Amino acid sequence: MSFSKQTIIKILPILCVVLLLLWVNYKYIDLSAEEIRNFINAAGWFSPVLYIVIYALRPFILFPASILSLAGGLLFGALLGTLLIITGATFGAVLSFLAAQKLGKNLSGKEWSGRGKNLQQQLEMNGFVYVLFIRLIPVFNFDMVSYLAGISRIKLKPFFFGTLFGIIPGASAYSFLGAGLVEGDGNLLFISAVLFVLISILPYLFKNKILNKTVSKRRGLKRDE
Repeated sequence: MSFSKQTIIKILPILCVVLLLLWVNYKYIDLSAEEIRNFINAAGWFSPVLYIVIYALRPFILFPASILSLAGGLLFGALLGTLLIITGATFGAVLSFLAAQKLGKNLSGKEWSGRGKNLQQQLEMNGFVYVLFIRLIPVFNFDMVSYLAGISRIKLKPFFFGTLFGIIPGASAYSFLGAGLVEGDGNLLFISAVLFVLISILPYLFKNKILNKTVSKRRGLKRDE
């Protein structure tokens, strides 16, 4: 994928803002899951809504999703915490996607070249599969995936559903962990451990299936050409 000097000049301010947010986050917004729980809990009956709003806006300050997810389990318990984490994280991902799409509209509409062109086609055809697979892998930064998807050719609908289904295992693991810690429940901690192991092996279980689907669609595209 090749970019002109003008495109690079447009990207640089965005990178500077991201680096600034990371620095501010590291320097000043050093909150623990326990502190977040106490803050949200003070809102009383409004706390579930406040939690979702904070989680949805979280990507714009690049605050770690893992800490907020753990706070969800500490505050709301295993099941409700999981539901609220999924809701807030999905809304946040969609907002990040739309913001990146709007700010990077010149990049999202640009025809990539070389290997980038093939990647662009794959993202357009297999958007749901790619997003689902990446969301299942915890090593990828959650927010960066959303922002990069926004400047790619992935449509909003496959991005939404890929994110929604892809984050279920991770959201459940953190929620059960938080609930297990606050309740001192060994069963919840065990379920959380199982979920974290499952998250680690899921990508390998589905890798061949996803690759086969991608290859078959690529062959279909070549036949159409």
